[in-house]
Amino acid sequence: MNNRHEAPPANHFGARKKRRPPHIYSPDEISLLIIGALQLRPRNGLRSQTYATLIALLATTGLRISEALNLKVADIRKDGLLVRETKFKKTRLVPLHDTAAAGLERYLKQRRPISMDDPVFICDRGQPLQYSAVRDTFDRLVNKAGVRLTPGMHRPRLHDLRHTFAVRALQTCPVGRSRTGKHMVALATYMGHVNIYATYWYLEATADLMRDVAAVGEMFLSDGAQS
Repeated sequence: MNNRHEAPPANHFGARKKRRPPHIYSPDEISLLIIGALQLRPRNGLRSQTYATLIALLATTGLRISEALNLKVADIRKDGLLVRETKFKKTRLVPLHDTAAAGLERYLKQRRPISMDDPVFICDRGQPLQYSAVRDTFDRLVNKAGVRLTPGMHRPRLHDLRHTFAVRALQTCPVGRSRTGKHMVALATYMGHVNIYATYWYLEATADLMRDVAAVGEMFLSDGAQS
């Protein structure tokens, strides 16, 4: 699969096309998606656990779907996930929250891999889970969860879980220009961006982040005028 979400394509004049705003899932929407996955048939079977674990992992780590589907059992380390040969042919370590690590451990106990080289996520036939199957199932779960479209917006996508993670991370960004800059660099590294433009794009992806940026800018200008 070829995900092209790092930066918008350039036209003949070198200008970049405007990227479409992502759907930012609310915590309730993500919970409903996971609940819906747990209800997939057969109930309490591996398929339902696979999709519930995958969606939870994407929401809590911001991994690309291709990165999650390419994970091997050996890539689950004590200090996080070793994401190999990413979109830009780089390897990075993604830390895991204790709850995410526990969820993966529970899934693997039911999954019962034979080898450390086995893929983490598999279908009912024991084969590596394919993107097309995940996308189609996720679209059905979105409909079932009743995720509502914002007027004028595109349909919520699987990749928007990654966007949601990034936006939520920026919403917790510390105050102060130097601290904000360090936060952005750390997030870019965590998400595997090769161009920090891809990270800064999230500032303009949602109205509330833009309002925050404007408010900070106004405070800075006001302080400068008084000094």
